[in-house]
Amino acid sequence: MKTCDLCDLHDAQVRVIELAFRDFGGRIAFNGPVSTVRAFEDNSRVREAVDQPGLGRVLVIDGAGSMRRAMIGDLLAGKAAENGWAGIVVFGAIRDSDAIATIPIGVKALGTCPRKTDKLGAGERDVEVEFGGVRIRPGDWLCADEDGVVLADTDLR
Repeated sequence: MKTCDLCDLHDAQVRVIELAFRDFGGRIAFNGPVSTVRAFEDNSRVREAVDQPGLGRVLVIDGAGSMRRAMIGDLLAGKAAENGWAGIVVFGAIRDSDAIATIPIGVKALGTCPRKTDKLGAGERDVEVEFGGVRIRPGDWLCADEDGVVLADTDLR
C-alpha cells in the first residue's frame, strides 16, 4: 500500500515524518516493524543490529541529523539485505551511495557524506527516538515509498 493511500484511509492513525528524505537503496518502497538505533557519529550499534536477523524489520537510525559522518555504507547495507532487513531510515548521512543503489534494500537518508563514523561502541538500541515531528518506538509499523515515511502503532495494510 502506498503512503498516500495510508494517509487517505487512516489519517487519524498515522504519523508522517516531516523530513525530505532522499532514496538511495535498490528498493524505493518498503515496510515493516521498527527497530531503532540512537547514536551520534558512531555506527557501532548499527553494525550490531544489521548483523542480526532482520525478520522483515526496518532499522530506524537517529543520527541526530548529522551530515558530518555517514551512519551506513555499502557494507552495512549489504549485510542488512543479506540478513533480511526490509529497509533502513537514517536521520543523518550515508556513504557509498552508488553501491547502495544496487543492493536490494530500501534506504532513506538526509544525504551523503564520504567520512565514516567513529567506532567507540556508543549509542543505544531499541529505544524511543524522535525526529521529523514524530516519536518512533520499537515495534511501530513503518511504511516508506517515493512520497515519504509513515508510521503507525500497528500494520494498517
